Amino acid sequence: MTRLQTFDLPNWHRQTVGFDRLFNEIERQFSNSQATGYPPYNIEQIEDDKYMISIAVAGFTMEDLDITQEGNNLTVSGNKPELADSIYLHKGIANRNFRREFTLADHVEVDEASLDLGMLNISLFRNVPEALQPKKIAIKTVK
Repeated sequence: MTRLQTFDLPNWHRQTVGFDRLFNEIERQFSNSQATGYPPYNIEQIEDDKYMISIAVAGFTMEDLDITQEGNNLTVSGNKPELADSIYLHKGIANRNFRREFTLADHVEVDEASLDLGMLNISLFRNVPEALQPKKIAIKTVK
């Protein structure tokens, strides 16, 4: 008879010290993965240190959208005011409010954002400080 083992994250969390950020990130990623697939998005690597997040936001204007980077977290939200006087016979276009969160690697920053033909494009780049970049060490000859 095989005994099944379960992984109890909250109990494990109580037995560790100094891993708060890791557990908070795991919980945030899990709750974000439970969200709906709205709005759809792509993440593209343009070059080694350049990336693009494209989010389909048809019907949203620049005033309806908000992009915030706080540390390694990038949050994109859209708030579309509901028009009270509209009478729909069929409403198939999902112009509902949303919030998408992305975790960025260390030293990845937002370069710019643009709204074009219903696509919100967020350009990112990795800006590694010079002190953390690899250095070439010259080798001297001793006579």
